[in-house]
Amino acid sequence: MIKNILIKAAILGCVGIVLGAFGAHALKAVLTPEQLASFNTGVRYQIIHAVVLLFLFLIVEKFELKQFKLAANFIFFGVILFSGSIYILTLKNILAIDALKFAGPITPIGGLLMIFGWLFIFIGAGKLKK
Repeated sequence: MIKNILIKAAILGCVGIVLGAFGAHALKAVLTPEQLASFNTGVRYQIIHAVVLLFLFLIVEKFELKQFKLAANFIFFGVILFSGSIYILTLKNILAIDALKFAGPITPIGGLLMIFGWLFIFIGAGKLKK
């Protein structure tokens, strides 16, 4: 489980950098400023939470509390749903696939999972001994 947190952090970080570069270069010419800002929001949340997962990896390695492990899973899957749905919604017109509008309700679910992740970090911190 501990190794999986590091792998998840690496995946989010790597894909986030690739998508950030893609947005800055390839999408700048085809998206409106509002769409590009939305896409960048997905990238920003993804990169920030990749770093959070790196810290959780270190914390879990030292303390091995289940709350921190749960936090890592909530954060990872929250980012997938949150940022992923933002990417889909931003690119649906370019991809010309109208069925992609289903992703709209997924964004807040991803956000809620990330909030749960942060709450489990809080709960785990409360269980730590000095």
